[in-house]
Amino acid sequence: MDPALSGFHHVKLPVTDVGRSRAWYQRVLGLRTFIEFVEEGTLMGVALRDADDTLDVALRHDPVRAAALAGFDPMALCVPTREALKAWQQRLEDLGEPHGGIVTGHVGQVLVGLHDPDGIEIRFYQPTQSTPEETR
Repeated sequence: MDPALSGFHHVKLPVTDVGRSRAWYQRVLGLRTFIEFVEEGTLMGVALRDADDTLDVALRHDPVRAAALAGFDPMALCVPTREALKAWQQRLEDLGEPHGGIVTGHVGQVLVGLHDPDGIEIRFYQPTQSTPEETR
């Protein structure tokens, strides 16, 4: 029998500027800081969490790796319903954040094309097919 897994503990992303990226993740995704990593008096990383304590994202100062990930989509956030996916799309539009809209994915619908300050793409997945009520 394989050992059990119970989900992700956190996702860590490299960033060029921790303060700038923290502000973006707070403003756009609504995350809040719960740990700061200060080394020799310099902010080198932060851990961020959503309001429901279900999602942890760590940002770490590493400009070389951040540049290498630009245009890549290492993080896909799960959204429970089609209506919630539409609400995220509206939030991005209200914030003036460019994105690529909602497209059909391999399973369900995907809001694509949102990029953080380093060009790393964040996607939103609604993995199940919509019910008739959600398509109205």
